[in-house]
Amino acid sequence: MATLAFTHSHIYRPKIPHFSTTKPKPRISIQSSLTLQPNFSDPFVLQLAETLEDSLPSSSLAAPLPLQKLRDTSSETLLSTPWPSRKDEPFRYIDTSFIKQSQIEPVPNPPKSLTFSTDTQFPNLIIADGFAVNSVSNSSELPNGVFVGSLLELSEESIAKRVGEFAGNGPEGDLFWSINGIGAPDLTVVYVPSGCRVESPIHLTYLSIEGSEKGSEKMPISNPRVLVLVENGGEVEIIEEFLGGDGNKCYWANAVLDVVIGEGGKVKHSYVQTQSLNAAHIKWTSVRQISTGGKLSRHNVNVKQLGPETVTELSTLHLSVGDQTQDLHSSLVLDHPRGYSRQLHKCIVSHPKGQAIFDGNVKVNRYAQQTDAGQLTRSLLLEPRASVNVKPNLQIIADDVKCSHGAAISDLEEGQLFYFQARGIDLKTARKALVFSFGAEVFQKIPYPSIQKKVENHIKGLLDPTTKESS
Repeated sequence: MATLAFTHSHIYRPKIPHFSTTKPKPRISIQSSLTLQPNFSDPFVLQLAETLEDSLPSSSLAAPLPLQKLRDTSSETLLSTPWPSRKDEPFRYIDTSFIKQSQIEPVPNPPKSLTFSTDTQFPNLIIADGFAVNSVSNSSELPNGVFVGSLLELSEESIAKRVGEFAGNGPEGDLFWSINGIGAPDLTVVYVPSGCRVESPIHLTYLSIEGSEKGSEKMPISNPRVLVLVENGGEVEIIEEFLGGDGNKCYWANAVLDVVIGEGGKVKHSYVQTQSLNAAHIKWTSVRQISTGGKLSRHNVNVKQLGPETVTELSTLHLSVGDQTQDLHSSLVLDHPRGYSRQLHKCIVSHPKGQAIFDGNVKVNRYAQQTDAGQLTRSLLLEPRASVNVKPNLQIIADDVKCSHGAAISDLEEGQLFYFQARGIDLKTARKALVFSFGAEVFQKIPYPSIQKKVENHIKGLLDPTTKESS
């Protein structure tokens, strides 16, 4: 079964000046970009870009302007970006070569038939291999004016216009951000109008249907793209859940969530990933305040506070129970006074070949006076050859701040184990209880009992497979 990655964040943006917009750039195709860059140094990336462009379904070729703009800006940045290696600092501890050595095949069409039911009681949208494949269930719980669905099916012109102001205008990501922008067959939109509070969380269920057998050279790739646009004073919670159709299949899920928050808006975000042990899972979460599963899992989180008294809270749990790499790269930039942020990162590595990586950057700029920022990363290594690489990074330019960060890596403490044994609890049970409670600090932050219980049961099953088999 898969391993687990879970992230929960709570973001609040107070009232600040209105959004700024960027005029769309003229369309530049991959072919014309290549002629402008004759010294392009990575033919693999070029071939992948052409393959992705050729695989787009006919329904999305005559794409709406926002989707076309996203593809154009992505192609411009992608063509000057080589495939990352360990010589690149952001990828120093993570090896992506097995993706490059595979025969990458985009999933060209949505599944013809899909029989999948979720146990969530919340409004739910299924995104299969990058395609929004069915209408929102429990949509009666959504207030008037809220839209959740495919951009290709968006008929409200005013919403489409607002989406066009931000699609393709996000922060510059890495190569995988651009690959997603070119290969996304559609743009899933979550739109919350001004002053609207969505009481029930919106549950986005991502399914990876296509996959090759273990040992095959083929690797299907999907590029789901979601834009969450919350207007002034709007409130919403987003739950993202990534599932694999088969626990042993090989595929690559390359996802992006782009969040734009208007003044006075609030967004809560939870992310659960339980994909195949042989999959590659690379995830970008970008927030503009105006990560179980996978042989290789990388989650990029980018948050920028653009107003005073802005609150950002990030909590992450990574659990690696096999020959896997769990990687989190986060960037939080504070630009205005009296900002508040808290980041908690925890990981458990319980396999000799397991690996966890944390590269967390908090930057407090000159005008972010009276900022209160805290960052803490704690890791459990339960096997002798398991490895963790952590790089907490706190950059402070302002002089009137309260900031802290810390890192700890260890096995379970002997004193804690002795405490249990002195009260008649055997060593195995004591270790399981301590490991579970270590991760519980993160997943118990999930505000909805059904999702929390689902994550809790999955973690118990991964830490003790006999528990799962008997349940």
